[in-house]
Amino acid sequence: MKLAYIGSYPPRECGIGTFTQNLTKSMLGIDELGVEQNEIMVVAMNDGNQKYAYPKEVKHQIRQEYQTDYVEAANFINLSGSDICILEHEFGIYGGNSGMYILPLLHRLEIPFIVTLHTILESPSYNEKAILKEICKMADKVVVMSHKAILFLTTIYDVTQDKIEMIEHGVPDIYFDRVDAKAAFKLTKKKLILTFGFIGRNKGIETVIHALPEVIKNHPDVLYIVLGKTHPNVLRHAGEEYRNFLQQQIKNLNLQSHVLMLNEFVGEVELFKYLSACDIYITPYLNEAQITSGTLSYAMGAGCAVVSTPYWHAAELLTANRGRLFDFNQPHELSQILNQLFDHPETLKEIQANAYKYGKNVTWPKIGKKYLHLSHDLLAFPKQKKDKKETAIDLFLLPPFSLTHIKRLTDDTGIIQHAKFGIPNLKEGYCLDDNARALLMVLMSYKQQKDETALQFMPIYLSYIHYMQNKDGSFRNFLSFNRNFLDEVGSEDSFGRTIWALGYLIGNAPNDAYYQTGKLVFFDAVPYFETLKSIRSIANTIIGISYYLKTNPSDEHMIEVLKRLTDKLIHQYDLNQSETWKWFESLLAYDNGMLPLSLLHAAQHLPDGRIKEVAMITMEFLEEHTLNDGTLSVIGNDKWYRKDGERSFFAQQPIDAMAMVLMFHQAFLLTGNKDYLNKLFDSFMWFLGENDLRLSLYDFETKGCCDGFENYGINRNQGAESSLAYLISHLTVLEAYEEFYQADVNNVSKKGISLQKI
Repeated sequence: MKLAYIGSYPPRECGIGTFTQNLTKSMLGIDELGVEQNEIMVVAMNDGNQKYAYPKEVKHQIRQEYQTDYVEAANFINLSGSDICILEHEFGIYGGNSGMYILPLLHRLEIPFIVTLHTILESPSYNEKAILKEICKMADKVVVMSHKAILFLTTIYDVTQDKIEMIEHGVPDIYFDRVDAKAAFKLTKKKLILTFGFIGRNKGIETVIHALPEVIKNHPDVLYIVLGKTHPNVLRHAGEEYRNFLQQQIKNLNLQSHVLMLNEFVGEVELFKYLSACDIYITPYLNEAQITSGTLSYAMGAGCAVVSTPYWHAAELLTANRGRLFDFNQPHELSQILNQLFDHPETLKEIQANAYKYGKNVTWPKIGKKYLHLSHDLLAFPKQKKDKKETAIDLFLLPPFSLTHIKRLTDDTGIIQHAKFGIPNLKEGYCLDDNARALLMVLMSYKQQKDETALQFMPIYLSYIHYMQNKDGSFRNFLSFNRNFLDEVGSEDSFGRTIWALGYLIGNAPNDAYYQTGKLVFFDAVPYFETLKSIRSIANTIIGISYYLKTNPSDEHMIEVLKRLTDKLIHQYDLNQSETWKWFESLLAYDNGMLPLSLLHAAQHLPDGRIKEVAMITMEFLEEHTLNDGTLSVIGNDKWYRKDGERSFFAQQPIDAMAMVLMFHQAFLLTGNKDYLNKLFDSFMWFLGENDLRLSLYDFETKGCCDGFENYGINRNQGAESSLAYLISHLTVLEAYEEFYQADVNNVSKKGISLQKI
């Protein structure tokens, strides 16, 4: 039998990784001759941009926040010849909102899969509940490690009892004599108390520290060891604040000779030596919401006398005189229990013996056999092949999202507007249009993927926009490479694109400094909104105002401005439309999709039904002339397409494809009609070769996008406009895909939405 596993994996320092490794080894099925009966392969989850030197059984890797990696992994598993997939589920190790990115992978699996649930919440968020329910619904078997978990699954998550399997947390089959272990650490004369595992505020270690003075009065030979590194997530966001707090508490209580904090992540052999040496093991967690504790299981397996707060797993395991419980945040109660146990060594030994007896029944070889038995049962009675629910969006076709070329084009002033092939053309300097697009793109990237490079670029693009704003609120557009202004007032198009980016920033700023700066520049420009003449500038400004209103819906003045600008677009439509020509002008020119897109945005904020009506009519008209048989053919800028004339096929440009992607995305958000997602993806594939030339404009080597194509072929220059158009489109595809699965998971019944198989 070939087994595939999905989870974190050593050398990544993670409790789930240790569990996954132990499980894989225990399921090899080694016979009496030492021959492995089963084959294993691991798909390892990477955190952030970390890279690890994995052992040979790791055959594939997933970067946590890269959606495409999940789809690639599903295809890899399906083609690997594996019989069963086993997923280790913990919300925090998978990407997306509450780990949502794992869902498309599971939807695509073509083999049975078992999920082991390491966290089951009694009061989950809406997303957490929906995601876990969907995982359990797709799984062939759901493994839990406590009876409380079964109760939660059946009563909160609507999982049927017959799908759930109770298999305890395994423990290594390692044994050290207590006397020898103490001697090895030179602690023979000490009464040793131990806590191990990743350190964070929820662990409640300060409770033990505050309990020690009362214990030391009676037992001055007590030593408390805290063994473990600060949790990586805590370290990222708060540094060593909690560890420093504990050190200060130790100093304040004069416990320096009685508490030892070891900032180490030790291997299992060394860990069991510590566990064997300790007299009492403590888990002083601060609340009950822990359905499984690997540290508790290990302590029991090593035969420790455990003293714990009554979190769910501890309350269940420490029955039958296998330990003692004390209430949360009660150091005095803990002091009493510790003194009682140290005062009565015979009671302590009895508890240790009971714990050791339990531990011998849950060693990894025995747990592995239970998982193997479960796997064989699934293969012996296979289910009918499950239907796959997916849109036409196929993330497997997308290249990995990369800011490599944008990094190449960006310096400390802004983004260079042009390039020779993939090399920045410094002679052309900078422009407002591209820095506005760049700001929009990095905001989207950081919002979706928490990309640190995107965060670093934000102040560069925002400061360029601020620098180019005149005192009266208007903007210059062009700046030379040596930072000389090249115009007094820029084009209306550049103005509109800037307002679009600023409006998006106000609703999606990563911190208050960016928010306040964006808001200042935005409102300084407001007096110019209603002076605009260019309908594309008006459209872009409408989009910017619409994004602003998402977070400021009660701004009546801005709603009125939005209404008047929208009326201008509707008026242009009324002037130019006819029975056969449903458009705002007498020609289809450039950036066409932005016009219906702006009305689709406005329709979310204005109750006038005519706005949505004109948006849908013009969108369908544009689609009729550019999207046939699933292939996008945008209007070429060579001659454009004049009413009653012939359309141009050459000088097709990426910004037009981007506008189509954005337009169909907004149409999906407004209507819930899944067909727009298919059209969105068809439009995006224009970049990757589904176009009139059947050539990819995306450059897989430079990670940039070519400037368009002419009658001679691809224009290989890769300027900012084209590359940003590609990246904004790419991010929109990822966002739309997640939104579809969010709707699927939530089983939302919005007007017009269909979650049936497509």
